[in-house]
Amino acid sequence: MDKLLQVKDLRIHFHLDEGVVEAVKNVSFDIPHGGTVALVGESGSGKSVISQAIMGILPKSAKIETGEILFCDEAALAQGGPIDISRLNPAGTTMQDIRGGRISIIFQEPMTSLSPLHTVGNQIMEALLLHRPVSVAEAAELTKDMLRAVGFPDPARALKTYPFELSGGLRQRAMIAMALVCRPSLLIADEPTTALDVTIQAQILKIIRDLQSELGMAVLMITHDLGVVANVAKDVVVMYHGEIMERGNLQEIYRNPQHPYLKALLAAVPRFDMEPGERLKPIRSIETKTGHLMAERENQNGSQKPEELEKPILKVDGLRKSFTIRKGGVFGSGKERNTVHAVNNVTFQVKRGQCLGLVGESGCGKTTLSKMLMRALSPDEGSITFNDGEKDIDILGLDEKSLVPFRQKMQFIFQDPFSSLNPRMTVGDILTEPLVIHNIGTPQSRKEMAEELMELVGLDRRHLKRYPHSFSGGQRQRIGIARALALRPELIICDEPVSALDVSIQAQILNLLKDLQAKLGLTYIFISHNLAVVDYIADDIAVMCRGRLVEMAPRESLFKNPIHPYTKGLLKAVPEPSLDHLLDFNHLMNEKASNPESWPTPFTDDGSQQLALSDMSGEHYVRTHVNSGLGVS
Repeated sequence: MDKLLQVKDLRIHFHLDEGVVEAVKNVSFDIPHGGTVALVGESGSGKSVISQAIMGILPKSAKIETGEILFCDEAALAQGGPIDISRLNPAGTTMQDIRGGRISIIFQEPMTSLSPLHTVGNQIMEALLLHRPVSVAEAAELTKDMLRAVGFPDPARALKTYPFELSGGLRQRAMIAMALVCRPSLLIADEPTTALDVTIQAQILKIIRDLQSELGMAVLMITHDLGVVANVAKDVVVMYHGEIMERGNLQEIYRNPQHPYLKALLAAVPRFDMEPGERLKPIRSIETKTGHLMAERENQNGSQKPEELEKPILKVDGLRKSFTIRKGGVFGSGKERNTVHAVNNVTFQVKRGQCLGLVGESGCGKTTLSKMLMRALSPDEGSITFNDGEKDIDILGLDEKSLVPFRQKMQFIFQDPFSSLNPRMTVGDILTEPLVIHNIGTPQSRKEMAEELMELVGLDRRHLKRYPHSFSGGQRQRIGIARALALRPELIICDEPVSALDVSIQAQILNLLKDLQAKLGLTYIFISHNLAVVDYIADDIAVMCRGRLVEMAPRESLFKNPIHPYTKGLLKAVPEPSLDHLLDFNHLMNEKASNPESWPTPFTDDGSQQLALSDMSGEHYVRTHVNSGLGVS
């Protein structure tokens, strides 16, 4: 048979106390031997339920009502033909032999998929010892080989490493090694790069593609990122609410989309070639309303001095923060210590009413910097000055008593809305809690404020008595935005607020933030690793690497004329939903854009040269060697 896997007329229902939920409705598609099929759709479309059915790991409440899942690898052919996975006992020996040995899966979140109590080596070896007749010594050698294949710099050391000692990218590589160590016929990759930096994402996609070619396996890529799909898939299946809306090969899907849902998904993705003033088009738009309570903010602005309003709202000068860690991780001897410069001499300004995009990979110091701006961390050196329209405020000089009223002027939107919202509080309590803490208003006025905040972010005021778990991811993020607005702040720090959201929900949130900025005169610091997102929302952009700012410029200048090699590397790593701008994986892997010691002169940062931000004219600054000759003389 030329098909490795055939899904035929699959229907899966969840039998819950509230009733029956049709999660998958008559879905059919094929995966050829060695082929790559992308299953695309938003959260709740049924993608992951199909992958669970193929792996035989559906929850107890789920039942395959009708349909077949025919699996036909070499072992199945040797036994007389395809195996119908939908008819197998999930706990039976046949399914246990297939699961992990002949069909493997990579999950979205590696930290929750890897055991924190066992080393990476033990967890990968476990799969080998379960499915292959090998000794422990042979398993250790095969595991080292696989760790080397997925890009671990020191496979022997990685065997003895615990997951929490690894970065997000290395944890995902460990998951890939675990999935592929038994050389399966089919790999299911369920959102394998959603929460990763664009450069790490490109590396992971290249590893999967290279190993697929080497092992001759097929891949089912489950994702909502149409940019990723354009770079890895051969065939595409687009799902919505458990049904297939459109399917075809890559050329058909991107060159000639037919279904309105697919067209809407493509229109919701931020692109670098958008026209000035062009908006993203989410599938469902958010209607925002402002009322009299929010108007108080506008009245307050009238008392501010005109000359003060011309000044930057925030000035950061020479900020430094270092951490000392034990060499060898948590279980090291404790005698040798390393100093990590998380934020190293950072200086920038934020203009009032505008958005500064702060871009960089995980570990570059973005979140540490934001914590210092909020006074959640104390810097080793430097100053932070906030201008409230009447006077300059030295944030680092505020005592505890003065810091409490200052909190009203600067607020924070977190990356993960679910973990930042108290699951034991209703949405109404969550939105009024800041007002209670700061002793603002009466119970009645706080209730009115919560109702207005709900309408401001496009939610129904009647849902104030609900708990966070009853909302979708995008709705929870809107609740997080509403909470940040409760104290009518002037500056909001947005820390990766859309990185884990579907493209259409991401478009909703980005449009909402832009609308709120215009209506309420807000200033943003928008932290992200995705330059396409920052290009859409920011006015000025600062690029950060290894604790230092390497390039700062107005948005148009940075994207039309990126100068620093790290900025160029980030731009090249963003996967666009277009067949005309595909990623060059080999160039991305060989360029080493994230390694300051490998940057060419005059950008090299190896400790032997003094560096400073050079003025390239037009408020465009690039970090180069002092006296390099670059910039305005």
